[in-house]
Amino acid sequence: MQKIATRVSYGETLVELGNEHDDLVVLDADLAAATQTGKFKAAHPERFVDVGIAEANLMGVAAGIATTGRKPFASTFAMFAAGRAFEQVRNSIAYPYLNVKIGATHAGISVGEDGATHQCNEDIALMRSIPGMTVCCPADDVEARAMVRAAYEYEGPMYLRFARLATPVFHNPATYEFKLGYGIVERAGSDVTIAATGLMVGSALEAAEALAAEGIDAEVINIHTIKPLDEDLIAASAAKTGRVVTVEEHSVIGGLGDAVLGALSEKCPTPVRKVGIDDVYGESGPALDLLAKYGLDGAGVAAQVRDFLK
Repeated sequence: MQKIATRVSYGETLVELGNEHDDLVVLDADLAAATQTGKFKAAHPERFVDVGIAEANLMGVAAGIATTGRKPFASTFAMFAAGRAFEQVRNSIAYPYLNVKIGATHAGISVGEDGATHQCNEDIALMRSIPGMTVCCPADDVEARAMVRAAYEYEGPMYLRFARLATPVFHNPATYEFKLGYGIVERAGSDVTIAATGLMVGSALEAAEALAAEGIDAEVINIHTIKPLDEDLIAASAAKTGRVVTVEEHSVIGGLGDAVLGALSEKCPTPVRKVGIDDVYGESGPALDLLAKYGLDGAGVAAQVRDFLK
């Protein structure tokens, strides 16, 4: 199966959009090679702005450009976009509800060798706490490309979470359709619901295959839009299966798991287990080894589901 990092999908789709739309502007903070926005710089240098290592300024400049009617995509690592520049995102972009898209790459523990300081496992919690902020996280290359295009068309602030790690492409570009705010049932099942986002959708599908061999029929839901959350889909699946496991490459505090818990507590009270990074920092190491160590690969997710169903 082909593997592509969603950060690559981001950079290449920006180039395509830039070819189609003169109002697209891309900004970066001295990380264009890593975020893949360097491809846009090469294609459209007159509409590319590098502010240097100044992420707070990055968001302020993007906000200013948005007031002119242009459509800026502000790009940097998730740790800097959500962490270092939180105040500017909140006050300069979201508060006036400006049309800025934040392309946050290198999210989660799969950043690997860069270690705890760069492994942002808190960004979903931070961004979903901001009023009016839309939060999205694609599962593969096909979904990432469709998401970036949808972001261009959407009017309002949006946080797009991309990964460094190359991951399997399991969607068919000929049939895939992205709908902002709606989840996708990737695999129907009746015994347990696995609601996952980002890279963890692939892990959830692997887990479901392993569980099926043991007679456990898992339903896998892809929550590519974490805010606004597709509460109706989650509640309907929970009502059918009676058990829900959430899986995210993010802290179990404030992320997808808590969003699902909040929805189910009101719409369909259901036992839930949150799988993600516990209340700890990450560590340096190969990305795949870290995912396995923290139980976020297919085998780890399957083990959590088995234990939960006991």
